[in-house]
Amino acid sequence: MEVNQYLEMFIEESKEHLQACSEHLLELEKNPDDLAIVGEIFRSAHTLKGMSATMGFEDLADLTHKMENVLDAIRNEKIHVTPEILDVVFESVDHLEEMVMDIANGGDGKRDVSSTVAQLKRIELGEEAIPEVVATIAAPVVESVLEYDSFEQTVITQSAEQGFNAFEISVTLREDCLLKAARVFMVFEILEKDGDVIKSSPSVEKLEDEQFDQQFYVAFVTKTSAEDMQKKLMKVSEVDEVIVTVIDQRKFSEKEFEAHQEVAATVTAVAEVAAIPTDTPTAKAEPVAKPVKEATPAKTDKNHAPVGNKTIRVNIERLDILMNLFEELVIDRGRLQSISTEVNHGELNETVERMSRVMGDLQTIILTMRMVPVETVFNRFPKMIRQLSRDLNKKINLEIIGAETELDRTVIDEIGDPLVHLIRNSVDHGIENPTARRAKGKPEEGTVVLRAYHSGNYVFIEIEDDGAGINREKVLAKAISKGIVTQEQSYSMSDKQINELILASGFSTADVISDVSGRGVGLDVVKTTIESLGGNISIESTQDVGSIFSIQLPLTLSIISVMLVEIEKEIYAIPLSSIIETSIIRSSEIMNAHNQKVIDFRGKVVPLVFLEEIFEVPRQEHQDEEFHSVVIVRKGEKLAGLVVDSFIGQQEIVLKSLGNYLTNIFAISGATILGNGKVALIVDCNALIK
Repeated sequence: MEVNQYLEMFIEESKEHLQACSEHLLELEKNPDDLAIVGEIFRSAHTLKGMSATMGFEDLADLTHKMENVLDAIRNEKIHVTPEILDVVFESVDHLEEMVMDIANGGDGKRDVSSTVAQLKRIELGEEAIPEVVATIAAPVVESVLEYDSFEQTVITQSAEQGFNAFEISVTLREDCLLKAARVFMVFEILEKDGDVIKSSPSVEKLEDEQFDQQFYVAFVTKTSAEDMQKKLMKVSEVDEVIVTVIDQRKFSEKEFEAHQEVAATVTAVAEVAAIPTDTPTAKAEPVAKPVKEATPAKTDKNHAPVGNKTIRVNIERLDILMNLFEELVIDRGRLQSISTEVNHGELNETVERMSRVMGDLQTIILTMRMVPVETVFNRFPKMIRQLSRDLNKKINLEIIGAETELDRTVIDEIGDPLVHLIRNSVDHGIENPTARRAKGKPEEGTVVLRAYHSGNYVFIEIEDDGAGINREKVLAKAISKGIVTQEQSYSMSDKQINELILASGFSTADVISDVSGRGVGLDVVKTTIESLGGNISIESTQDVGSIFSIQLPLTLSIISVMLVEIEKEIYAIPLSSIIETSIIRSSEIMNAHNQKVIDFRGKVVPLVFLEEIFEVPRQEHQDEEFHSVVIVRKGEKLAGLVVDSFIGQQEIVLKSLGNYLTNIFAISGATILGNGKVALIVDCNALIK
């Protein structure tokens, strides 16, 4: 089978099943006696095992199968859930995630998981089992369920004498199995490749007609080991359980054996047939016909339920291509609007206006298609919090609010790592250990709240903790010693400004360097990443009460609204998201403070930035102007006035990168193509405000 065409689907569905496993394991830890949760985890693991085996990723399938055995023992109440058992299962899920990521990156999904496998086997057998015992375990001998006639007894006995294994195999199908006869057919097909089927219960005819519940039995002779047979049969989808036991021949009486000694020759023939390779054409002695009932598989979704919704899975690259094509349309729309204004033809104007309305609706639909719930990022954090709380010996509860809030995929791809840094910082620096929390009159369990919500054209993500807060004196002392601020500057700093000092490069108040945080990196990277996305971060903190880190992000980065301004003959675009208002001021209103030209804007001193100087725009003639056009922009709480020649107007533009040859251009974040075909540079306001 050509599997490459299914690889992408396999990777996506594997990630979904592993995420489901992680979520349900966290639930199980809180409710260890809820076997319904175990069933959900088992189903996800079982589906993943079948998918992996079908795609040929044996290591992935084998580890999932071992994990599945432990889950099966839990749901059958053979073992009880403990934190230690969950640690091993979580470790297994981590390995599986690494394998899937390796496959996604073009690897073969192989990974050394021998220690985890050994632990899973020990759990399955009971805590007293040791790895050496696990390695040599064989199929148990139990009293046979099936009844054998004389001929069948002779076949089994003679086969055993010639070195063949005689097994009784119990196969249980899942309760929601839709095509039982088809699954039976697949089981028999595997069996007949490795040996001979001696007997089945119910009979083959009843199996073909699906006249059985979920379980059937097969007597089988083979050279293959019990463990290998179980592995092969468990790869059949919809198979819930396979138990391979050695047939108990003690109940075959000596008298019956002697009475049928004359069929020994036939038995020998059967044994020889079992040893013949499967690709050799031969007629087997007394073969059991395998079910051949034709069945048309019903259309089902990944949860085995009939497909009733109208959703489809679309490759993200196709959405990117669609977005690129639409961006070209936006550019052409601007060109048409420019032409229609110049021509001033009634019908042309009407057509362009209608096209603009339709394109506005189309833009909304395309941007909505690209929106992804932040849940895709938030999902990784509950398991991370669990591990951190165990590593740091702290009790931490993570609350997630607003996970359904949607962001553009380009923003989602970038926001994951900054959030990891912030949450690890809250857990390590913020939440105190249980002893310290008791001393402060707080509950032993600390709380970290991860919250997301929409506000206007922005999404806000907040990380709130009820920990120790930011120690103002300690932060100031560290900042002064690092040379980030001077002693004089510190006297006039507000609490908010002091809090934001922890975002400075290389700043850390950790007394001990650990793997969690405290290496002097992290939060400055967070700030840089968020600002590169057109967002900003703010911090509110009260000592011994807690902290709130608030991130403001634009909904999308591809198509943005800007104010077009002109400097000499050059046109620049300033994002509306950064603009507070525009103003025209007199030259007499400009003042000087600390060698910086400033203005008084609504009671605040706002520095002026002359863009013609920043971008070195050549002037044809220099003259003192009485009035100046100023765009008031902000970065967090800081304001600046960008001085330009004139305002052109508001417009939606497509953000284009400057390419690999023009990287790190100061105060320029990209470019766009205007309606008249000219290129306008997009001003990066964050870079202009220090």
